[in-house]
Amino acid sequence: MALNLIMLGAPGAGKGTQADRVAAQYGIPKISTGDMLREAVKAGTEIGLRAKAVMDAGQLVSDEIMIGIVKERLDRDDVKAGFILDGFPRTVAQAKSLDGLMDGRDPLAIIDIRVPEDELVRRLTGRVICQNCGQNAEGVSVAQMATTVCTKCGGPLKQRADDTEAVVRDRLTVYARNTQPLVDFYQSRPTFRSIDGAQSFEQVTAAMKQALTDVQSVAGASR
Repeated sequence: MALNLIMLGAPGAGKGTQADRVAAQYGIPKISTGDMLREAVKAGTEIGLRAKAVMDAGQLVSDEIMIGIVKERLDRDDVKAGFILDGFPRTVAQAKSLDGLMDGRDPLAIIDIRVPEDELVRRLTGRVICQNCGQNAEGVSVAQMATTVCTKCGGPLKQRADDTEAVVRDRLTVYARNTQPLVDFYQSRPTFRSIDGAQSFEQVTAAMKQALTDVQSVAGASR
């Protein structure tokens, strides 16, 4: 059966890295909101042109347009074996619309990676990224960034200007306020799992593997 996965987790929780691993393991695409918007605009579809007009005007893309773009993306052949959604849904309204798009498909699996706020602050204020491609430099400290390059593109490394403790805590507060209703919406489902993201990387990976095995078993039994 297809693995249709939504990953939730605050900035710094490690969901992006885990999503990349799952995508590689299952041979399914990881689809981000940004990627979907760029592809729709580039393809020049009706919904893509509407999104471009909104973004060119400096406005936020509406739920209606975003749902249309997600629908177009999920109708492509490369998601038949499943997909991982990164950055969508962001609201309960979007989640309800996504449920409508899932009619006739295998159930959604939802993984929420939980990490205490103080640990997230520690991670984010010590985060190093590539100046060129933006990839996180895993295992590289701020003190090491001047003598290390990006493993993906070879570019120089830097610390994000907004990765200060005050800004990070504000971002986490906004994330919690916006995302908790989404967690509440999903957590009663048998295919929802919460993972302790404060463990080591290997332990989180093992917990992810077990959670995915569990939810696929549950989803398979309900078919």
